[in-house]
Amino acid sequence: MTTQIIDETIQEAVDNKVWALVGASTNPDKYGNIILHNLTNAGYKVYPINPNAQEIDGIPCYPNLSALPEKPSVVDFVVPAKLSIPFLEETARLGISVVWFQPGAESPENIGKAQELGLKVIHNTCAMVEKSRRNWQ
Repeated sequence: MTTQIIDETIQEAVDNKVWALVGASTNPDKYGNIILHNLTNAGYKVYPINPNAQEIDGIPCYPNLSALPEKPSVVDFVVPAKLSIPFLEETARLGISVVWFQPGAESPENIGKAQELGLKVIHNTCAMVEKSRRNWQ
């Protein structure tokens, strides 16, 4: 994927304000919690996905993407790469086109699987870094 296509995909993700965060965490020290609050504070509607939590700081949590009350435009992954594949398959099945692997959540296997499923893939950059760099509002 060329740098221009990746940049366009990042801009598409930025422009869409409804995201799902796979690997959202109740632990305030984990990136799955920090990213949730960072994006929420920037005006994004973020649906936390964590089958082991009912809510995170008052935000309802969901066990999977199919349980969401609306379809997100972006699925942001902050889980270990080996846990991604079922969520990638669900993402494609639901017709969501953009996935973002946070640093540490990507692997050649899950990037390859996402591409095989026809998903647009963002990796090797953090949503919070891009948010700061692009001055998301």
